[in-house]
Amino acid sequence: MTSSTGTTDSHLREELVKSEELFKGNFLHARRDTIRLPDGHNATREYVLHPGAVVVIPLLDDGRVVLERQFRYPVGHVMVEFPAGKIDAGEDPFVCGRRELLEETGYTAREWAHAGAMHLAVAYSTEIIHIYFARGLSLGERQLDHGEFLDVFTATPDELSGWCRDGTVTDAKTLTCTLWLQNVLSGAWALDWKALPPEGSAG
Repeated sequence: MTSSTGTTDSHLREELVKSEELFKGNFLHARRDTIRLPDGHNATREYVLHPGAVVVIPLLDDGRVVLERQFRYPVGHVMVEFPAGKIDAGEDPFVCGRRELLEETGYTAREWAHAGAMHLAVAYSTEIIHIYFARGLSLGERQLDHGEFLDVFTATPDELSGWCRDGTVTDAKTLTCTLWLQNVLSGAWALDWKALPPEGSAG
């Protein structure tokens, strides 16, 4: 592999020696690997295998964005977040994004754009989150999963930016999405918007 500076990364790479399973639950899977460092010594790496997720930045016609408030048990707080969800086995990230937006907020969108991806916790997790924008929103009925409780609300981009600044928003994916939102709205970062075919049409 060659880095962005044109140099090779062989002096940084770690090689797998052996791997063992630590835990396998309904959602998360933890492993401990013995690896060989670039200097030839061995070390261990413990990490969580994650199926990946999608986060959606829903844009309303009046310029506001759709957000959620949800209690997150591991941190013990109600968090302000963009709609998001785990990718099911074999599921396309775009299909996951459409499903999660409808299930959690009740919104469907006429146009979608894939913005990019983020690694949530590179030191201890394989999780990658795919970032999508959605616009041309229509509100219908939410289809929350059993045991899922959350509030849906709207805010201006300036309000969201202020919450990121003052610590109201600390969720990593929402902070990253706010950076994307600011750059898209300013015109600094372009998106390739794609319209969905009308319901019931071919394709």
